[in-house]
Amino acid sequence: MEFEKLEVWKEAVAYAKLIYTVTGKFPDGERFGLTSQLRRSAVSISANIAEGTSRSTSRDFSRFTEIAYGSLMENISEAAIAREQGFLSAAEYAQLYQAAEKLARMLSGLRSSLLRSKL
Repeated sequence: MEFEKLEVWKEAVAYAKLIYTVTGKFPDGERFGLTSQLRRSAVSISANIAEGTSRSTSRDFSRFTEIAYGSLMENISEAAIAREQGFLSAAEYAQLYQAAEKLARMLSGLRSSLLRSKL
């Protein structure tokens, strides 16, 4: 598949893996709360990149990168709440935030490139 070759997709999958790792330690009572929300928004990032590659125009693909970016922002907001609740350590939150910043830059770059494209 074409999307599997994209570095941004690989980075999004790695980010989701990190989310799964840190949320694995959340309290059982959060299984259907923040754990689920964090995991779903993280998985949505790579899923939207993959779906975007199936679109016939660069403009359509750029819209899916925008949605992926929104899912990333949602994820960081949820992580901030998890941090405030004491479910994430300062170090874990910093690691997530740093990975999110990198992924955000990659998504922004891809979207800009797609919007400049003539397809």
